[in-house]
Amino acid sequence: MLRSGLFRSGMRRSWALRQRVSEARSPGKRWLVAGLGNHGMPGTRHSVGMAVLGQIARRLGVAESWARDPRCAADLALAPLGDAQLVLLRPRRLMNVNGRSVAQAAKLFGLTAEEIYLVHDELDKPLGKLSLKLGGSARGHNGVRSCICCLNSSAMPRLRVGIGRPTNPSMVPDYVLGYFSPEEQELLSPLLDQATDLLLDHIRARSQEPPSGL
Repeated sequence: MLRSGLFRSGMRRSWALRQRVSEARSPGKRWLVAGLGNHGMPGTRHSVGMAVLGQIARRLGVAESWARDPRCAADLALAPLGDAQLVLLRPRRLMNVNGRSVAQAAKLFGLTAEEIYLVHDELDKPLGKLSLKLGGSARGHNGVRSCICCLNSSAMPRLRVGIGRPTNPSMVPDYVLGYFSPEEQELLSPLLDQATDLLLDHIRARSQEPPSGL
């Protein structure tokens, strides 16, 4: 009975989300924010982008609004940000094919690559460091590479969340799929807040810019 009730609740949220998607969009900008990671592996270093999305959802009051959307094989939540609207997306796929979900959602919401933010882990930055990168190559990140391939563009802004790099290159696969240590966990909570601040401030500023061509 419990599983049946949870299923019905999930279906109702999914239906409500579809209704909201089909409604006339607000006069403000709409942005897609995708937290890259491995579905089913929360808490690992490689899925820290999804952890940032969770913090954004809590900040914007939509943490209970996630709904599975089979059209893009992802969990989605819609959140207002001033006059703008954010489409928060967590792919229900493995990292190497995250781009399929991102591209399908971009088509669903009618968004260009420039209107899509990717949030992902970054080996070449120590834990606690963040940076916003406006387009460019994947720099060896398979999730970003998948997004570039599926969107046929490298113009997406990326929020890179440092996780550090192990000293032995052969340890990288196990390292990124591993969980944060207790010491790292102490740095993670303020890092998620800082990442949320950086991303939302950037989106707010871009939302105030006049449309190109004016």
